[in-house]
Amino acid sequence: MAMPTYTIRPALHCLRNAARRRPIPPCSSPSFTTSTQRNVEALETTSTPPAPPPPNLDPNTVFTPRDERRLLRTGVHPIGSRRRRASILSSDNVPFEQMPYQCFQEARAVLAEDRSRKLLEIAEMRKRIAFWQNVPASDLGGEYAKRGKLVRMQRYLEQLKILADVNDPVIKKRFEDGMGESDIPLTPTLMLVELMLILGRDLGDMERPIYRYLADRKWREYKRKLLMQRISQMHIVPDMLPHLDPIAEVSLGFGRRNVQPGEFVDSRVSEIPARLNVRVFDKGERLVSIAVVDQDVPDEERDSFGSRCHFLAVNVPLSPTNTSIPLFKLKKEEHIVHPWLPPYAEKGAPYHRLAVFVIQQDGAWKGASLDIKALRESSRNKRDGWKIRRFVDKKPLKPIGMHLFRSKWDEGTDGVVTRAGVEGMNIEFTRKKPEKLPYKKKDGARYR
Repeated sequence: MAMPTYTIRPALHCLRNAARRRPIPPCSSPSFTTSTQRNVEALETTSTPPAPPPPNLDPNTVFTPRDERRLLRTGVHPIGSRRRRASILSSDNVPFEQMPYQCFQEARAVLAEDRSRKLLEIAEMRKRIAFWQNVPASDLGGEYAKRGKLVRMQRYLEQLKILADVNDPVIKKRFEDGMGESDIPLTPTLMLVELMLILGRDLGDMERPIYRYLADRKWREYKRKLLMQRISQMHIVPDMLPHLDPIAEVSLGFGRRNVQPGEFVDSRVSEIPARLNVRVFDKGERLVSIAVVDQDVPDEERDSFGSRCHFLAVNVPLSPTNTSIPLFKLKKEEHIVHPWLPPYAEKGAPYHRLAVFVIQQDGAWKGASLDIKALRESSRNKRDGWKIRRFVDKKPLKPIGMHLFRSKWDEGTDGVVTRAGVEGMNIEFTRKKPEKLPYKKKDGARYR
């Protein structure tokens, strides 16, 4: 009796696939073994050499999107552009300073000569500043005139430092690659070691004016314009402050998520304190205050909106080298006036604008610190009704940077406010229906 075709075809299909995968050795003589076929296959698989490990990803030569993502997972960022990395991979490993182009080398020689003149001017200006510092103030028309003269000379000195390195292609390359000053090779071509030792600079210092200048220029090309657009669109000025001129770059994130200015953030994401990265472009250490303000708190009694302080910390040190400020790591006794309150919005209410302000405390006098105990006991510094305008004008303080995000009611808001201990959230705002106008009967004679 013939078997049905629907049972033969799957068997034939499996035999054909097995024959394709592994050729059958010729049978010269029958062989007998005491081990099973499964054990033989296991021995064969273990005896084969392991697959070679994947090649190491070089940030200088990675150019495919897949390899870039694999490199970013390790915490290393690729340098430059993708086109540049592809060209480095296909070319000889020639140092950037020794590129065999006559025009490039002659241009570098011209720039080196100009830089040597600028360095001599820097040395001369430092001598002049040291000389005028020892001159009595009465000979210069008073203390105010002497201070103004020294400030102008110091400003010109900082400008000379930038002009000495702004055209150097090596510095521009290292800035685009994201390398710090401590990685600069001490080669004679840079003319850095001897000249900087003469001028008294420390090579380990990460506060070089040229890198601050390049970072400031790059920030103002796009990120600052985007921030100013969001400030104008969401009416941060004049709702919160009458005027705001950001001079520091502020980046905001929750955990591993970076937040763009004006982005909506889920309430479960913003339940944890934010982490800030504040980059200032002028030298020196200063003290700053950090305030997170919600300006769209519904006020049912006045049929309006109020404000609330979700976080307030003072006397936080900040410098060009110390830029990271995780809010959850700030010490409560030394910095925190109001701990982190998770942002939330009522159901049915419009979205809330959460503005993060970075305020410089030593704008009026150097090294000024705020009395944290007095701020905690003051009745004007309560969470509800807290005004950033009043806080800035009272000291006075200077806002130097900000970031903002938005919050609205979502499915996780109830759990967030319950864990935070917020009361009065069992309400829902609805639109008030307009009153109908009294019905006016039209004259029927017009229809006759």
